[in-house]
This record gives sequence, C-alpha cells and structure tokens, in this order.
Amino acid sequence: MQSNLINLSERQSQIKAWFNQTYQQRAFQYLRPVEAYEIYLSLLEAKKGNSILDIACGPGQMLKAAEKQKLTLSGIDISDVAINYAKAALPNVTLKVANAEELPFKNNQFNYITCLGSAERFLQLEVALKEMLRVAKPNARFCFLVRNSERASWKIAKKKLGLINKASHQGAKSLNEWAAIFTKTGFNIDTVHHDQWPKTRWQRWLSLNSKLWQVDYKKKKKRNGTLESAYEFIFILSKQ
Repeated sequence: MQSNLINLSERQSQIKAWFNQTYQQRAFQYLRPVEAYEIYLSLLEAKKGNSILDIACGPGQMLKAAEKQKLTLSGIDISDVAINYAKAALPNVTLKVANAEELPFKNNQFNYITCLGSAERFLQLEVALKEMLRVAKPNARFCFLVRNSERASWKIAKKKLGLINKASHQGAKSLNEWAAIFTKTGFNIDTVHHDQWPKTRWQRWLSLNSKLWQVDYKKKKKRNGTLESAYEFIFILSKQ
C-alpha cells in the first residue's frame, strides 16, 4: 500500500514537471483562444452570478471566457507555472495548485464544473470524478472535453507508432467507454457533442485570424460524420 502511494506521488510529480515545462516553453501556444471556450458555457446554459470551477484550468483561458459572463470563478491545476499565469491575468479569482483527485473545496459549492482536455490524463480518474461530484451542488451541471480513442489519428499515430506521451499520462477512450465511466461514477449524461475546434481552427487560420471564424462555433453547427468519429467529445452531465 505504501509502495503504491509512493509510485502515485512520483507519477504525479512527473506529470506536474511535464506541464510546468510545457507552459514555460509554449505558454499560450499550447491552448485555444479564449473565444473558443465560449461554446462550453453556452452548452452549460451558464447564468450570471452562478459559480464555476475549472479543473486543470491551465493559465485560465476557460475562466477568462467565464469572467465575461459574470460568473464567480475558481480554478485548480497541477502546474504552479500555469496557476501563476492565471493569477497574473485573473487577480481576483480563486486559483489553487491542486490535484483533481483531492479538491481543496467544501461540499456542494459549485453550479458548474468544467474539465477540458484533461480527464484522460488523470491517474485516478474515478477518484477525480467523485471529487467533482462532491464539490458540486445538487443541481450542478458538468462539461467534459475528452479524447476519442477510436479516431484514426489516435489508433495509428499514437498507439501503432508509439507516439503516446507517457510523461503527461496521455490517454483516450471510446464514446461508449467514456459514457460507461461517467454513468458508473454517478453522472447523468444529458447531451454529447462533437468538439468543433478542429474545424474552426482551420477557419480561423484561413480567415487570417479575423472574427469570421467564430460564427459557426457560436451557432454550434454540426459537423459532418457520426458522433463516434469525433476527434474529441463534449459531454454535458448532471448528478444522478
């Protein structure tokens, strides 16, 4: 038991070191622009004055989008480098260096919880999910952005060619696997959507970074193809 705890602590330290180095070297190039996060607030139907916790908030891109909607903001991240960036940009926001598996918040505290592009990296995913349920209010809503393991790019580039980033505990699951984990842990699945960023990223580039690319994103137009083919899934959840 003691050995398992030591190994877990070592792996968490390795993951933290990878993210610290990534944010130091790439900073905001590693992330989507603030405007790209507005879709998640729209899908949550976030209302002014409510509270939101962003898990693995990085330097605060999601929280910057939520600030525009006058929400009460909190965020945690394993990377102290990321949290320092976030504090510089959002000095009046509750920001803490912490693991998702042990959230430093009271029970029944938040109206919304977001976790975007990070759940597949947690060493103890079910522990982290139960922690999110603990700190969420009874009628809370959750938004997860998670990687699809059935995508060809994952199967070929990541698995067959051995390009999975083990240093950051990079992972992915199928649509059904994600749904089963969420349901088993205590969530209701309200809706599931394609992540639209892969498409709008190119629209943004082709429009020379103008705001024209935002139109399709905000209207939430569906991409072609089945949900199972999405690069990443957006799960909107509630408590069981």
